[in-house]
Amino acid sequence: MDESQVIKALAALSQETRLRILRFLVVRGHGGAAAGEIAEAVGASSSGVSFHLTTMANAGLLASERVSR
Repeated sequence: MDESQVIKALAALSQETRLRILRFLVVRGHGGAAAGEIAEAVGASSSGVSFHLTTMANAGLLASERVSR
């Protein structure tokens, strides 16, 4: 990780909800979780979690995968 990537990652984690999301996902492991499940676990709205997940993905902290029904 270069310096600019570290700065982006730390900036993304400087927000309380995003830090709670990261902690939740670390515990969940590689299987991850759906946005609705994450929202319920961290006490945030689904739209808010979606915004935070996008911010974290842009910072290189996580990757997402769409799973259709």
